[in-house]
Amino acid sequence: MSFDEFRDSLLADAAVAFRVLRKTGTLSPGATLSFVVRVPGGGEVANVKHPDPFHPDEPPRVTLTTIVDGPGAVRPWGDGIRYAALFAAHSWMGAVAHVHTPYLAGWALAHRPLPLRYVPAQRETTSRELPVYIDRHEAEDAFILRALTDDPDLPGILEANGGATLWSRGGLLDLARLILVVEEGARAQTTAELLGGAQDFGPGVLAQQWGATGRDGSPRAQARIAEVEARHTRFPAPSPSSLR
Repeated sequence: MSFDEFRDSLLADAAVAFRVLRKTGTLSPGATLSFVVRVPGGGEVANVKHPDPFHPDEPPRVTLTTIVDGPGAVRPWGDGIRYAALFAAHSWMGAVAHVHTPYLAGWALAHRPLPLRYVPAQRETTSRELPVYIDRHEAEDAFILRALTDDPDLPGILEANGGATLWSRGGLLDLARLILVVEEGARAQTTAELLGGAQDFGPGVLAQQWGATGRDGSPRAQARIAEVEARHTRFPAPSPSSLR
């Protein structure tokens, strides 16, 4: 694929993502959303941002950034620079997005990690929760790299007092779907707070869901499945003779 073909495909995917995330109420009114996508070949990333709501007819532009600095590197200011270290450190990373959504922003404002207790969101990862990036003396990319060292399956973080940063092994539309489902989960869990709080999964749920996505075979998944099953084990009632 030529770069022109990649750029045109990226802009077409971005247009779909922007439209879907707006129409579903996933984006906050300010429409803060920026995708950074690995360019085929691996040495550069392409950044495309949602248009300014006050300039709705302004077409989005693709900005290139070289992920490793050096002579001749292209390093324009923007989210390409912000997340270049993540792409440089993790060859599997296909796309990163910074986004402000109503309910993820609410959890970020509360400085509360978001437990992943909504089935469609948990299906996508074996991580238990999205952590919160609070201390900005540490750069966001450094925080994310440290979080990924602790939890390699982590799909994102909350940005305290802001929004969220999520990532995907796939492309822009894969990541847009993840944003949609994680925000949907945050909304459902916020509603559940009024009813006593979202509960952890019942027996069989994780085995079923991770089995559908091929995640059930990892040691991490097996340990979590065993933990849930043990918590819900039903012991048989004692026989009358054992009570004598």
